[in-house]
Amino acid sequence: MNEKPKRKLRWRLLRWGLIGLAILVTLVAVLVTEENWRGKHAWENYKHEAETRGDSFVWADFAPANVPDDQNFFYAPIVAEALQHERTEDGDPSAHSPYRLNFNIYRGTSENWPQHGADWQKTELTDLKPWQQYFRTFNETSEGKTNGFPVPAQSQTPAADVLSALSGFTPALDELRQASLRPYARMPLDYASGFDSIGAATSHLATEKRCAQFLLLRSLAELQDDQAGPALADIELLLRLTDTLRDQPFLISHLVRIAMQHIALQPIYEGLAQHRWNDAQLADLETALAAKDFLADFQFAMRGERTCAIATFENWRLTGEMKSVAEHEGVDTVVTNSMRLMPSAFFYQNELAFARLHEQLVLPLVNITNRTVSIAAFNQDDWDIKEMPKHYSPYTVLANMAFPAVSQSVQRFATVQAQVDLARTACALERYRLAHGEYPASLDPLAPQFIEKLPHDLINGQPLHYLRKDNDHFTLYSVGWNETDDGGNVVLTKNGAVDRKKGDWVWKQP
Repeated sequence: MNEKPKRKLRWRLLRWGLIGLAILVTLVAVLVTEENWRGKHAWENYKHEAETRGDSFVWADFAPANVPDDQNFFYAPIVAEALQHERTEDGDPSAHSPYRLNFNIYRGTSENWPQHGADWQKTELTDLKPWQQYFRTFNETSEGKTNGFPVPAQSQTPAADVLSALSGFTPALDELRQASLRPYARMPLDYASGFDSIGAATSHLATEKRCAQFLLLRSLAELQDDQAGPALADIELLLRLTDTLRDQPFLISHLVRIAMQHIALQPIYEGLAQHRWNDAQLADLETALAAKDFLADFQFAMRGERTCAIATFENWRLTGEMKSVAEHEGVDTVVTNSMRLMPSAFFYQNELAFARLHEQLVLPLVNITNRTVSIAAFNQDDWDIKEMPKHYSPYTVLANMAFPAVSQSVQRFATVQAQVDLARTACALERYRLAHGEYPASLDPLAPQFIEKLPHDLINGQPLHYLRKDNDHFTLYSVGWNETDDGGNVVLTKNGAVDRKKGDWVWKQP
């Protein structure tokens, strides 16, 4: 075959190849376009149906509303200053630095720090002697420095020495107390950026938790120094600080708030165990605790986390970039992955999948009306989540990656609400003892004189269990996460911590 026929054949093959490629590209484009339309249509229909039920997928609906600066806790000078100054130049905040809201009671190396102390769940009371020694030792070894703790030349009681050491924080504490009375709390964040704004909030979350640890130590010292009034004021401040995080739409804010609430229960417990509170103080404590509704907060936090995740998926679709934080040689760096070749259907379908997972797996966990938590629904969720990797689909991959940590959070909300309910009931029991000289034989006489309405066990909806040991001792408990009445038994893990998945959730008068 001569050269001319060969060229014709090559051109003919090339032409048909190009035609075939064009047809293939056209088919792919048509299929992608149709799939994009199908994904968007399915997602829009789901949103419309959900919105008719009163739900919202608009991220802006979950951000705290704008409020006047002079009514905003986060714009009080001492708090606004903390948001701007995370730490001093040497990386060790001190009471004398411009960063006044650090309330840093942990100085020097961690080897010298007292242990975190007692746990009311194990009927432990705080020994302040290690704190007394810590403050005195640190002050002696910090001679000539500006970050020592003021302590008297001669040793006093442990409580008095601790209060002396903490006295340098009093001006900042008084300013914080005034700030906490402001009616609103809206962090100055770029909420429109979704998850990207969490980074700006984490340093202040750490600051608030540090405030809680400071107030814990101070209120315990005040109780042991027979200053129940100031101790109550510090506990009430701590509880108000927890509420400054309540309207945040991020789950991490609520988890820090839960940790702060758990801290607040220790001085309440120790005051009850040592009969430090009078009737009026107990009534104030019960009223403050009754305002806590962590079951409703769970629903809000989960809806906020859901909507934020969906908004993040949507942002990836619009920008074609997925940003994440990765650690490299101890430094967090932002990694950007291109997603420009991903069809819109990939994002729409993952947004839909995440919303459906929330509806199917999260909403059934908590019944706000009955104030119960469904362990059966949680166990089913746990099984479903473990099965997710076996049913891989590109239309669920993002949803499956983001979801498991969200669903596990219900246990923390349930535990802290149960603890608050136990504390409220314990306050009522102590009020009864003050009035009658002994604890009641059952919980029935408490309401409505000493508590408006008795809380029930949120695990099964039944009355809380109450065992009076004698006139001065009792055990009050919920059946806990295992749904089994273990007789008021607390189970510990191998490292000595309370196992919240086993045994009962207990409040015991030691």
